[in-house]
Amino acid sequence: MRSGVEWRLCWENELELSDHIELTEFFRKTYGPTGAFNAKPFEGSQSWAGARPELRAIAYDASGVAAHMGLLRRFIKVDGVDLLVAELGLYGVRRDLEGLGISHSIRVMFPTLQELQVPFAFGTVRDQMRKHVEMFGRYSLVNVMSGLSVRSTLPHARIDKPPTRVEDALVIVLPVGRSISDWPAGTMIDRNGPEL
Repeated sequence: MRSGVEWRLCWENELELSDHIELTEFFRKTYGPTGAFNAKPFEGSQSWAGARPELRAIAYDASGVAAHMGLLRRFIKVDGVDLLVAELGLYGVRRDLEGLGISHSIRVMFPTLQELQVPFAFGTVRDQMRKHVEMFGRYSLVNVMSGLSVRSTLPHARIDKPPTRVEDALVIVLPVGRSISDWPAGTMIDRNGPEL
């Protein structure tokens, strides 16, 4: 772990308005360079883009928020099979600390995942992160799956758009309470809600 970086695990209702404002600024700076649309949800003091996390792992250093990962327990369907997961999302790491992100966040979050007694942690990442995630997957329990489609509801209903979207996503699965062999076979994952 990088020196000077301290992690804080906190439930959503433990965050103060000042925490949300600081996280909002962090996400605008982190997601903005990938496109203005990606930073748009983080307006005012809204520190989430789709579904709101219930638990967050937040790394801080002398410059403020250094990295972030959110968690939300939910039931998904894999080709129609209901499955309890802890969805991991809202990944972010400050550009000057690249390499601190997903792998460190998962290590910090793993004991809590075990306490929550979820069978799996699940998340999706952009294809641009494929090389980083596949490299991480070779050295850990994280399984990287491609060739899957993920259906999500849109966080805000609009008359001119369908209520769901389907994306071909790079899926990460971390066995927590069960073996990866218990993950259902299938190529369509239904989130049954908006992406975290």
